[in-house]
Amino acid sequence: MRRDRAERRRREGRWHTRAWARVRRRRWRALVTGLLAALALLHVTGLWTQPLLNRFEDALYDLRLRLTMPRTLDERVVVIDVDERSLARLGQWPWARERIAQLVDELTQRQQVAALGLDVVFAEPDRASLLPPLQQLAQGELAEHPAFADWLRRRGAAFDHDATLAQALARGPVVLGHYFSSDRAGDRVGTLPAPLAGLAPPPPGLLHWDGYATSIAPLAGAAPAGFINAVTEPDGRVRAVPLVAAFDGQLYPSFALAVLRAGLGQPPLALQRRHGQPDGPVSAVRLGGTEGLRIPLDARGTALVPYRGAGGAHGGSFRYISALDVIDGRLPAASLHGRYALLGFSTPGLPDLRTTPVGDSFPGVEVHANLISGALDGRVPARPDHVDALQLLWMVALGVGLLMGLTLMSVPGALLLGLALAGVSVGINLAAFLGAGLVLPLAPALGLILAALIANTMLGYLFESRARRKLAAQFATYVPPELVRQMMRQPRRYDMSARAERLTVMFCDLHGFTALVERMPPLEVQALLNDVLSRFTQAIHAHGGTIDKYMGDSVMAFWGAPLPQPDHARRAVDAALDIAASLAELNQRRAAAAQPPLAVGIGIHSGLMSVGNMGSDVRRAYTVVGDAVNLAARLQALARGYGVSLVASQATREQAASAGHVWQELDRVRVRGRHEAVRIYTVRAPADAADPALAAELAEWQQVLADWRAGRFAAGAERVAVLRERHPGNALYALYVERLAERRQAPLEPAWDGVVEFDAR
Repeated sequence: MRRDRAERRRREGRWHTRAWARVRRRRWRALVTGLLAALALLHVTGLWTQPLLNRFEDALYDLRLRLTMPRTLDERVVVIDVDERSLARLGQWPWARERIAQLVDELTQRQQVAALGLDVVFAEPDRASLLPPLQQLAQGELAEHPAFADWLRRRGAAFDHDATLAQALARGPVVLGHYFSSDRAGDRVGTLPAPLAGLAPPPPGLLHWDGYATSIAPLAGAAPAGFINAVTEPDGRVRAVPLVAAFDGQLYPSFALAVLRAGLGQPPLALQRRHGQPDGPVSAVRLGGTEGLRIPLDARGTALVPYRGAGGAHGGSFRYISALDVIDGRLPAASLHGRYALLGFSTPGLPDLRTTPVGDSFPGVEVHANLISGALDGRVPARPDHVDALQLLWMVALGVGLLMGLTLMSVPGALLLGLALAGVSVGINLAAFLGAGLVLPLAPALGLILAALIANTMLGYLFESRARRKLAAQFATYVPPELVRQMMRQPRRYDMSARAERLTVMFCDLHGFTALVERMPPLEVQALLNDVLSRFTQAIHAHGGTIDKYMGDSVMAFWGAPLPQPDHARRAVDAALDIAASLAELNQRRAAAAQPPLAVGIGIHSGLMSVGNMGSDVRRAYTVVGDAVNLAARLQALARGYGVSLVASQATREQAASAGHVWQELDRVRVRGRHEAVRIYTVRAPADAADPALAAELAEWQQVLADWRAGRFAAGAERVAVLRERHPGNALYALYVERLAERRQAPLEPAWDGVVEFDAR
């Protein structure tokens, strides 16, 4: 158990070491990510506002609104449409006040609407009224006719169309429109309607204006009114409408709020304050007490418009009824009972069109209709009071997660982390919006994630490119180009740090080369050596080997590093066979030129060794060291004595067994520096070149080895003599003929095991 705990602590310590090394290596990425997180926090706290993030937030809100709109017809609200049919029959707008009075009476008396909203400002007296000219006659040419003056006093009201409309307005639940203005002149036209009672002074932060325009006094005094102002965002879109506004220290309702109150029977109106503070900013409007309708507001007194769908007569959100059909009485009596009716315009040139998140040419009357519909359903979106604190906490958590994750993770892991964090942010946002109607900020979170991913990707690309170039420069002289290209795809996985690995190492040396070149001119020596070493190198690189070093006429190479190669032993053996074949082809050319042949000795061993960049401060090399390396060098020295070009250890033979080479065991030896004996082998043929005759020969040879190790020297001598006779050019059999002959004449040693000791370096 103590060993398990120690091993666990060792692994944890190794993980911490690797993590800290990765953080130090990617410190610039961590610094940039931290800077981006700090900028996002400054934006969230309002200390440094980024307009681009605000526009992104608006775009995300619009997208979320469009994706979640009900797109259904609300029968509770209808639009009385001044369409082309109405204008063709009743004349151009504005119509005579008498005609409008007829429309009002039809809707309020016969159709019994809950409330009628006239989104119109009657700022001037009716021009079609006959009373003003009759009054002029009574004061002018007919001033001396008392009968005319008496008739005018008794019947004059019948010719006053403004009075007729005022009477119609007073009879029904009708709301007029007016608007506030802000300009240098501060013009005030008409009579401002009465403010909301009992709500002065207004809460801080509400929208203020210094001018207004209302209907003429007879009409303004006959019906309540509400302002028709909307809030246009910097991009020109109408996302919110003020429900209450301050003017001269008094509080006034909007057109939609006034129509809603009229339809509900003028319930009491109360303001809720943010965070429950009596003198704090407004957070909601409530109609009808604690059980009534609640409409959330922001500190400016504006409410987000819960758009149902596309606008217009064919938008499918509200029913459009032609004003002509209403005036002509074509609707069945009480067919609009209990509905909210709003006067609107669909004729080109007349409508009050607005740019909204759901359309660029949206009828202004439908902005009010959507707000009334949403208030009745209780689905007006709200920004919670504590949204700033919640957003600040989420941004801190997001910044810490990105800082740690992007610094420690790989590029794919960082992308997955970014997608996961973005998914969580979007999921929470949508759940709050769909489940509770809460509007939570999303742009800072997504903006931080996107900016951090882009910045880390760019920095990663720059640093990875530099690491690739550095890696290529370090390994180009050791590793084949195709392996360098493969390593450059993930340069962080490969470095020069020393580590213990199970690898395969090869030593390849030309036999008798020194004596040969003593009789050759230097240029010929150079050409021959370059040719031979190039052949060795090509064979090694062809099988993915790493050149360790050139030592005169020798080459040292290894497999399994820096690129992992599970089949490193097979690759090394195949490279050795290619070297031998290439040298045989070179000897054919030399024989044709009457030049002596070249012989090669190759030693291969597979085992645990240290690999990495080693050397002095002046010069370093990527190399392998260890007992396994020394053994391979000793095996290469044995090749000439056994008359073969390749000597491989049993470990290499076992690891390369899947290749199917035909192996021949040479001996059991004990080399200098090692106590344990090693079985050594050579390859007689590749897998596809085996034949029954070779199999029979190797079987007979195994009997020779068995006799040798068992001390049956006479039997072994007879068998090996037969093999030598059949294969007179085989130096291995000649060697054993001599060995067995010598042993037959000497007494058998008590501890005989057949192991041959070599003390040479």
